[in-house]
Amino acid sequence: MHPGTFAIFRVLADGEPRDAAELGVAAGLPADAFDAACAELAALGAPLEQRAGRIRLAEPVELLEESRIGRLVGDSRVRLEVVPICESTNSLALDRARTGAPSGTTIASEIQTSGRGRRGNRWAAPPGGSIALSMIWRYPAASMPLSGLSLVAGLACLDALDGLGVPGAGLKWPNDLVAKGRKLGGILVEVAGTAAVVGVGINLRLPSAVTAGLAQPVIDLAALGRPPGRNALAASLADALARALAAFEALGFAAFREAWAARHALQGERVRVLPAGGAPVEGRAVGVAEDGALLVETARGVERFVSAEVSVRAAA
Repeated sequence: MHPGTFAIFRVLADGEPRDAAELGVAAGLPADAFDAACAELAALGAPLEQRAGRIRLAEPVELLEESRIGRLVGDSRVRLEVVPICESTNSLALDRARTGAPSGTTIASEIQTSGRGRRGNRWAAPPGGSIALSMIWRYPAASMPLSGLSLVAGLACLDALDGLGVPGAGLKWPNDLVAKGRKLGGILVEVAGTAAVVGVGINLRLPSAVTAGLAQPVIDLAALGRPPGRNALAASLADALARALAAFEALGFAAFREAWAARHALQGERVRVLPAGGAPVEGRAVGVAEDGALLVETARGVERFVSAEVSVRAAA
């Protein structure tokens, strides 16, 4: 990562056009570093526009402010850190967890260079176009069953969006936020000892150049109406996650089972389950078990599927 990449992004965040010389000075970059930093920012998906020697972002960006988010967070267990650039907020949170960071430690980043999704998939997060944050939560024993945790985190994300007036969002088993049949966000749960790291990525405003290269249809909050501010969304997500992860510790997934099914976009619908290395299975999604497994009614009866094994699609 070029050290000037975030500096340029920060200067351009207001959406105002600047000529190259002015931008380089404002970002504190020598002339020989400017082009490389701009090229890297564009390669990360930032919607740069260049006309007549002037450069701007296609849309202004509300930069994340640690102190501002902290004032908006109501849960005292949340300990928030905003970093300008990292490979992945989950990777950084896992490092913090391994060195003893407490429950509620939350990492948010302006720019992720190697964001990850489930099953090793890349998570596209153009600078300023999404929210990416990860929260650590410590559970009493390494053997505590964490199945269903990603589903609980999904409900927490919907609580945050509901509270900000975002309409039409739902869940798709096991870890997707969806709207209008397209992916709005995702959740990644990883474990380090007794700590779970819950990563959340939500699309705010994705440039068409980014969405065109993705393997599945996506949507952003801008397509659902006026999106909330990034700081307000980060604070709302942190609050909702802290409440949900603490409740999961006390109650397990069973307490969330009915609420999750009520927000499942494919509940009662025909689905196609794609087991890793196995033949596809079709049936009707009839709910989730008390451990978070997907229940599908097939010709053979009700079958269970766990998230490590499968992907799920609406049946054609």
